[in-house]
Formats: sequence, C-alpha cells, structure tokens
Amino acid sequence: MRRIAAFLAVAVVLLGLAAHGRDRLDDWVAQTVLPPILSEVAVEVRARDGALLRAFAVEGGRMRLAMQPDQADPQFIAMLIAYEDKRFHNHGGVDLRAMLRAAAQAAWHGEIVSGGSTLTMQVARLLENSGTGSFKGKLRQMRVALALERRLSKVEILSLYLHHAPYGGAVEGLRAASLAWFGKEPQRLTQAEAALLIALPQAPEVRRPDRHPQTARAARDRVLSRLDLIADARQPDVPKSMRTIPQDAPHLAASLRHSAPAALRLDTTIDRQLQRRMQELAQRAVAGQASGVSAAIIVADHGTGEILAHVGSPAFSSTHGALGFVDMTVAKRSPGSTLKPLVYGLAFDQGLVHPNTLINDAPVSFGGYAPQNFDGRFRGVLTVRDALVLSLNIPPVLLTHELGAARLMSGLRRAGADPQLPSGQAGLAIALGGVGISLHDLVQLYAGIAQGGKARQLSARRQKKSPLPKQFISPVAAWQVSNILSGIAPPNGAGAVAGQIAYKTGTSYGHRDAWAIGFDGQHVVGVWLGRPDGTPVPGAFGGALAAPVVFEAFGRIGPDRAPLPAPPPETLIQSTAHLPEPLQRFRSRAAVFAADPDRPVVTFPPDGAVLQRSGFGVPLKVQAGKLPMTVLVDGMPMITHLRGRDVLLPLKTAGFTRISVVDARGQSSSVEIRLD
Repeated sequence: MRRIAAFLAVAVVLLGLAAHGRDRLDDWVAQTVLPPILSEVAVEVRARDGALLRAFAVEGGRMRLAMQPDQADPQFIAMLIAYEDKRFHNHGGVDLRAMLRAAAQAAWHGEIVSGGSTLTMQVARLLENSGTGSFKGKLRQMRVALALERRLSKVEILSLYLHHAPYGGAVEGLRAASLAWFGKEPQRLTQAEAALLIALPQAPEVRRPDRHPQTARAARDRVLSRLDLIADARQPDVPKSMRTIPQDAPHLAASLRHSAPAALRLDTTIDRQLQRRMQELAQRAVAGQASGVSAAIIVADHGTGEILAHVGSPAFSSTHGALGFVDMTVAKRSPGSTLKPLVYGLAFDQGLVHPNTLINDAPVSFGGYAPQNFDGRFRGVLTVRDALVLSLNIPPVLLTHELGAARLMSGLRRAGADPQLPSGQAGLAIALGGVGISLHDLVQLYAGIAQGGKARQLSARRQKKSPLPKQFISPVAAWQVSNILSGIAPPNGAGAVAGQIAYKTGTSYGHRDAWAIGFDGQHVVGVWLGRPDGTPVPGAFGGALAAPVVFEAFGRIGPDRAPLPAPPPETLIQSTAHLPEPLQRFRSRAAVFAADPDRPVVTFPPDGAVLQRSGFGVPLKVQAGKLPMTVLVDGMPMITHLRGRDVLLPLKTAGFTRISVVDARGQSSSVEIRLD
C-alpha cells in the first residue's frame, strides 16, 4: 500500500508542477544536479576477428561491456520501447499520460497494475541506484529524467539504459547479458531471447532463469503476449545456467592491459578458435601428471611474427592452485638442450664445422668442468649432424669452447631473447641450459631460425610495428640447422609428419623443465611443462612429455603443412670425404697450432748442444714419426730411407751444424749443434 500511495502522490505533484506554470518547472529541472553519466565499462581484449577474448570487470566486480544502440538487434530495441515506453521518442523524460493511467489503475485495483516509469526514469534510477517504493525516490527519478532529456539525446539515454540495466548477479548491460545468458553478442537475438532480456531488468534476481526458471519463463511470455508475439514452441527453454564471460588468453590479456593501462580496447593477433584448442590441449597435457605440474604453449606465425595462441597455464583459476595464475610463457627457466641448435648454427658460420664434419664424443674436461651425456655413455667419432640429432652434450660444449660463451650469449640477444645468468658470468654450461630464458624467447629464437636466421620479434598486438630484423646467423647456417632438426624422428603416433616439422626437445637439470619447440614453413610452436615453483618432476623428459604436445598442436592448427624452405644456393652439400680437409674433422684451434704427437722428435743430440769431435761421428736418436725417414745435414740429404730410429752420423767438421729429420708423412724436426 505504501508503494501505491507514493505512486499516487507523485502523480499529484507532477500535475501540480504542471499547473503552476512552465517556467517554474523549467527552473526546478534546470537546478537538478545530475549523477555521473559517464559509464565505466570493462577493458576488452579482442581476437584478430574482433571477437571478445577477455573482459575486465569494473568497480565492484560488475561486468559491464561497452556498446552503442546500433550494436543491438534492432528487433530487441523495437520490442524494448514497445514494452517499456511506447512514447519514448516523444516525451521529455516523464510520460504524463502513462503516469496518470498507472495511477488510475492503481487506485481502481488497489495495486500497481502497470508502471508509469519511462525508460529515462529507469535510467535515472539505475544511475543513482535509488529505489522506487518511496515518494521521495520517485520524485527524484522524475526530476533527473527531465534533466537528462534536456542534456542528452534519445540515443545517449538509450545507451545508458543498455549499459546499466541489471540482468542478475554482477551482470549489467545488454551486451554482457547476451553473452552471459546466451553466449553470443546481441546483434542477432531471437524474439524469445529478446523478450527474456526485456523482462529480466525489472526483477533481475527474482527472474534469474538459472535459479527461478518458471518465474523467468512466465515473465518472458508476458512480454511476448503484450507485444502480440507468440513464443515459438521450437524455441529453447530459458537458459539453465549463466555462462562465464569469455576469459580466453587470460595471462596475455592481463599483460597487455598492464602495458596499456589507459586503453579500453586492446586488439590482438590471437586466433580465438585456435586459442581455445590450445587451452584444451594444455589441460589434456597435464591430466594424469604429478600434482602441481603446469603447462604453457605459444603458437606463432614466424613469417609475420604474430602470436596466434598464448596459453600461460592449463587453467586461469584455483583449479591448479594459485600457480594457475602464473604465466609460464614469460618465466625464466633452464632451457636444457633447446639452445644446442644455436650453438651449431654459430659454429657453422664460424667455419668450425659442417653438418658432415666428424667430431669426437669422448670424455673431456675444461678446468674441472667435465660435461657428461644424458645417459652417461660416449659415442666416439660421429658426424655433427648425428651429434645434434642425438642431442649429445660434449660436442656442443667443445664448440662453445671454441666460439666463446660470450658469443653464444650475444647470439641469443641478437635473436631477440633476454637471457639471464644465474651467476652473472657466462660459462660453457650455457650450451646445456645453464642460463635462464622464457618460452616466449625460445619460440622467438626458433622463429628466427625458421626465417633464415633473421630475428623475428613476436607480438600479440595488432598493427604493432616490428623493428627491422637482424641477422643472427646466416641463411646457410639456419637452413643447415633446420635440415638437421627435421631429421629427428617424431614421437610415436606422429609419423605422418616426419620430415615436415623441424623440432628440438630439452630437459633441464633435475627434471624441472620439459621443453619442445618445432616449426614448419609457416608456424612455430613452443611447449613447456613443469612445476612453476621449480621443484623437480621425476621422470619428466622433453621428448616424452613436451614433444607429443608440439605435434598435436600442429595437428590442431590444421592438416596442411607449409613446407620447410629449400637450401640457399651457396650451401655446401657434400659428404664428409668430399669436404675441404679442415672441415672433415673437428679440431680445436689450440690443437691446430699445437705440436702433432705423431711428429718426429730428435731426442739426441738436443737442440743447442756443444759436442766434442770424435772419430766415431755423432749419434742421432729420433722418437715418433713415420718410417722411413730422411736425414738432412745443413739442408743436404745425408741418409734416405732410414728405417730405424738410431743412426751414427759421420760429422767431423768443427762449427755449427743443423740436423733435420723428415718422416714419411712429410713432418719434420730439427736441432742445431756445435762441434768443437
């Protein structure tokens, strides 16, 4: 009864104001202090096709999405005005006829039969969050409504309603409601969907279809009935649950929002459907794994540098504990063996080796650092190609020793990576993963290799200008590395794509990280699995855990593979035996200039010796060297085809004499003596 009395009183006041003259009413309206009319809306992150990826709630946790009336289904707008405010386009904020009719009906029936509030009055109530049951509240709504009509256009007032109308829970505004209740943007609503969204704001909690389906259905049908529309029996029933507003690529979205805090819309290169397939793949990858294991996936087009999918963890929720909110695409971790391709690429460029160069996988020590292969075995002499395919540890350490650890760090930075050294100083161990690097940077490195050695900066922002690419290894070295990686056997079940994908796996020390990075002629995919807190995952190997995920990711990209590029024209493609002699077998620079242990050495007389002449001559003793040998005295042959290592030289003339020995391979040794 109090609401009826208030309703009638407002109608009387309205008539009184009108009766006292237009000027007095105008003054009353002009002095109105309006509530804030600038609607705070969610920051939106959009996919490459404009679809919503993620929206960030406004103050109070409310989900309110920006929209204009022309973004709504025209049928919805027509139904809304016809049902709520037939004379919306003609009145000045308060519909006197509707108010009087509603007052008369209330007096006759003893209850409110129809509302007299216009859409503008409802906007006034929503902006101030005021009630409707008191005389004071209703009068305030009328005053604000009249003031709004004088300061805003009808389109702007309608836009305010479409932003602030409540639809249950924290959902406000038509666009958020359409996504929450029907999972789609409001451009194409059915009549039944539109009718429900018209009925809900009048009692959003009482009519919530997920909690009160019968009440919601009845309210929807009343709207259809009043508008002379019949609910199609084939239409689906009211929604049984409220959908979650899209939260795709949540880690990336949060990062982009942080980098551009003033932007209300952030357009990305993310492919929404591919993103969802990768999110599902990440969840499958950790299913059945040990507790706390997370996963991260990046898919990019290495030709454009566009990131197409970005998964920071399997679930952006507490499902996997607080660690599910940690973006593991940017975490610095040990890359294991995934840096070996860069080591070999730099070595190819420096002319140290060729893919078919022989290299010795044998025990070695550098100042106490003695690298071991993963299985503790040594393979002996094999080609560089096989050393990379088998992911042996000693050959890349040998090459890094020749290159210098600083050159490897420089190569990483020129490829666009930001490596971090645990000790602050580069050592040989970086070749085997002794450096911190992120999945994003590793994918960027492999994208550069796929692009012929040109650094490719990956980005998820649309229309972001990339710097001119820098060459960090030559096109020939990049092709040689790619060709070797494409020869690595794919994991079980992926045989159909053998040779079409170049990839490398890695496992960090203590089984803390499992990696796999692969690329074809267009896409590059990176996968990481492990525990975000860095604790070991016993039995975790990149080849067993991460590699199958990479190949499944390529399958989810699509069935067709862009071919890997052909070799550059200047590429030297030769077998080991036909390579230039310095490339046939790897020897360190120190070994090249060091004395050959097989070279002949004159052990007597020693160099610089002073001997007394005798009637027997001078004894000569030679160690090592291949027989037969030639002995020269002062450049003239004295003995040829010497088949022993001891001989007596008939030297009797006083003075300085040079004795030289040349073995069967042309290696020589000389001493100079003086006879007294």
